[in-house]
Amino acid sequence: MESGGRPSLCQFILLGTTSVVTAALYSVYRQKARVSQELKGAKKVHLGEDLKSILSEAPGKCVPYAVIEETLNSQFVENCKGVIQRLTLQEHKMVWNRTTHLWNDCSKIIHQRTNTVPFDLVPHEDGVDVAVRVLKPLDSVDLGLETVYEKFHPSIQSFTDVIGHYISGERPKGIQETEEMLKVGATLTGVGELVLDNNSVRLQPPKQGMQYYLSSQDFDSLLQRQESSVRLWKVLALVFGFATCATLFFILRKQYLQRQERLRLKQMQEEFQEHEAQLLSRAKPEDRESLKSACVVCLSSFKSCVFLECGHVCSCTECYRALPEPKKCPICRQAITRVIPLYNS
Repeated sequence: MESGGRPSLCQFILLGTTSVVTAALYSVYRQKARVSQELKGAKKVHLGEDLKSILSEAPGKCVPYAVIEETLNSQFVENCKGVIQRLTLQEHKMVWNRTTHLWNDCSKIIHQRTNTVPFDLVPHEDGVDVAVRVLKPLDSVDLGLETVYEKFHPSIQSFTDVIGHYISGERPKGIQETEEMLKVGATLTGVGELVLDNNSVRLQPPKQGMQYYLSSQDFDSLLQRQESSVRLWKVLALVFGFATCATLFFILRKQYLQRQERLRLKQMQEEFQEHEAQLLSRAKPEDRESLKSACVVCLSSFKSCVFLECGHVCSCTECYRALPEPKKCPICRQAITRVIPLYNS
């Protein structure tokens, strides 16, 4: 706390930081909670002969948020190949940490390509001639891809390369090649906007800003995971909210104590001035000059030192030495950093 009773810059920064973090966490929590509520309110639809009739009766032949839980097949990809393919090249290396003086693992994606082909969601049961065309699958939040190929290619280094890597602080380990696919025949849960258009059914990203899902998990597992995330962000928001309230309470309490201390010192100063005025009024004319120069503590010795940084001349040397630690000026209660002797000629 500053001498003037105002909150210090560090306290303002601490309060501002906790407030910003709390607001950010609460915003994420609200977003997660909204997504969870939207998932709970999504209309659950099973692929069957009555799907088109359900959409025909819906306003605008559209269900804004629907869940599709069926198997994935494609007429465009043969021999159990997937309809979504993601190829990733990831570089692994060791980086020297100048703070801990240790080699740390570090990885970086140097290339990634995703290929897709149009595909439909169809029921697993035979004899049901219904298909849902999936639009913009890469826009989904949870794209349930399966790793079908993974291989690590270690880097080959010569002796001069090893010396150069130690000097530069980076040691390449190799390149990891990964292929992920969404296989034909995989079970898929789709959550999005369901639309009937010219006797064809489409599953597409919702227009109301809701989340779009194409997940390998079932709907209950997907909802449970989202609710777990909501609980985590809620706890974090509550913890940082409590920290913000505690910081604000600490600053206000400091302000209150500072104000009480200023009022007490002002009252003491007024009482001292009143007492000094009474002594001067009762004293003889020849004694008044000596009373003005008397120590404010003992009123018997003359003032003989100057207190810095406040600059008050109010005490004798003996009374200054008797002041309790930390020594403060008897007039303004400011901390005494230096004392200069006062000599009367």
